Amino acid sequence: MTTDMKNAAAGNVAVVIVAAGRGERAGGGDLPKQYRSVGGKTILRRSVEAILSHRGIGRIVVAIHPADRPLYEAAIGDLASRVQAIDGGASRQASVLAGLQALRETAPSKVLIHDAARPFVDTDLIDRIIDAVEERQAALPAIPVSDTLKRGGDGDLVSGTVAREGLFAAQTPQGFPFWPIHAAHMKADRAGRTDFTDDAAIAEWANIPVKLVRGSPDNQKLTWAKDIEMADQRLSDTMLFPDVRTGNGYDVHSFEAGDHVWLAGVKIPHTRKLNGHSDADVALHALTDALLATCGGGDIGTHFPPSDPQWKGAASHIFVEHAARLVREHGGRIANADMTLICEAPKIGPHREAMVAAVAQMLGIDPSRISVKATTNERLGFVGREEGIAAIATATVVYPGELPA
Repeated sequence: MTTDMKNAAAGNVAVVIVAAGRGERAGGGDLPKQYRSVGGKTILRRSVEAILSHRGIGRIVVAIHPADRPLYEAAIGDLASRVQAIDGGASRQASVLAGLQALRETAPSKVLIHDAARPFVDTDLIDRIIDAVEERQAALPAIPVSDTLKRGGDGDLVSGTVAREGLFAAQTPQGFPFWPIHAAHMKADRAGRTDFTDDAAIAEWANIPVKLVRGSPDNQKLTWAKDIEMADQRLSDTMLFPDVRTGNGYDVHSFEAGDHVWLAGVKIPHTRKLNGHSDADVALHALTDALLATCGGGDIGTHFPPSDPQWKGAASHIFVEHAARLVREHGGRIANADMTLICEAPKIGPHREAMVAAVAQMLGIDPSRISVKATTNERLGFVGREEGIAAIATATVVYPGELPA
């Protein structure tokens, strides 16, 4: 599925994050594991951030224990406006049902159900799950079992070896068509069935086909105290010398006859328009190059050659979102985007807020991390003669791992 298709589907894919458990196996005293810290952030916040980083997600509902509201608010912080917290139930299954009920009024076509204790889910895995969900088909991320499996018998003696061919370890998020999985959960609740270990099992019981989707070995569930300790150590180690990269981009377009310009994703009335194969949004073209520079991704012409007729008149947000997806595929997190427009006209100030909002949406980051500035060329050169507009963009991205020695 392309970036455009995913964006068009935004609002039709919702997520229920299950975070109401007590996590006794993880230790930590009275602090449930989802509120324990790994690499300076709570497990829950990392899980929410991972889901929010995907541009195809609409609503996010987090099912929490009623007694954990202060812990939740402290953990989620500035993300509170982007997710909905509800009271979960006495079991995981009851919490999922509560989450599904919360989505009924604006029911999505697809819903992903995710354990808060899996904070390392990535956008590629989410893509695969969304793509595999159909009107009457669920999707289960899983990885083949690699360990030799033994069956225990009396006296803790091995009674046999289990063939591992065809066996898979299930992960989350698991994806479902909304109304069928809602009906399945309601049916299980009415039947008093509380023995299902995951939502795919409920789907199987309700005769909803479940398709296996390639999971991710990095998508580990933090179950035991040692899991959390190792995750914290891994993240803390990478923070010692973070791999922070800065990319620059520059673009220029000349004017031609027209009545508007596109700048930083905003349509602005003007006496002329910018000449280009796409919509000629000079700011977004420079930003695309800046993002690609942080992961060695070439330039905008590499990915969207002007000789290709499919990009004629294309909206430039497509290019930015493509570059942002490539950054995330390389494990990068966009920390900041800064754009400077160089033009005599039109005036940028009245449109700056809308530009910041548009770019923030394209990148999936907070508007406070976006800067849009403008300057004239003091009537010098082609810009000064109002023959065109130039733009400079800088992007800062943090990648996993350390700086090379």
